Amino acid sequence: MNARTIVITGATGVLGNHVAKTFAAQGHSLALLDNNTEKLDSLVRDLNLPKERLYAQTVDLLDAASVHASAEAVTAHFGAVHALIHLVGGWTGGRTIQDSSVDELTSMLNQHAWTTFHLFQAYVPHLIAAGWGRVITLSLPLTVHPAPKLGAHSAGKAAQESLVMTLAEETREQGITANVIHVNSIDTKGTGKGTSPAEIMSAILYLCSEEAGQVTGARLPVYK
Repeated sequence: MNARTIVITGATGVLGNHVAKTFAAQGHSLALLDNNTEKLDSLVRDLNLPKERLYAQTVDLLDAASVHASAEAVTAHFGAVHALIHLVGGWTGGRTIQDSSVDELTSMLNQHAWTTFHLFQAYVPHLIAAGWGRVITLSLPLTVHPAPKLGAHSAGKAAQESLVMTLAEETREQGITANVIHVNSIDTKGTGKGTSPAEIMSAILYLCSEEAGQVTGARLPVYK
């Protein structure tokens, strides 16, 4: 893949760190979005990239105006945006639907659906303007095969996936692909249980490659 500008949300998490450092090592420019200033500053120091290759900002992804402002700032800094890797998320579970609270469902819809909606509205026009774009989110097979006591979580992720699949159809002829990577869990501690950040990164790199230019609207399983 030619050198591109990659936007990464949730950049300070274990997976986000791995994704950012891998893309940086390959010569790409990075726009890092997160809600934790201290951790974001630490990641910026670790990356040690020249200013022309790095933009970092704390952003509330539930605030549409702030997300739009970040898209304008990122585009002004780099001149173009080529990929959006949306890694922000959360989890709740352990209760049946009838025992779950409204707040639990609201939280999951906020973290998964609303953040995605705001990001797509703000950043996709810039991907289209660049004439080449990749959109990738992370989800889990619960959206296809629901499990008990995870209703709020699976509903939030299913709503997010619906936005991704719709975007894939809306941008199919505009040089943009939009896909979802499915994992059961992320092995952040190297225990061998779940999908490792390196394995997820391999899937991301494939979806960002020229060879995957016709792959859109897919749910790519990366789990055993």
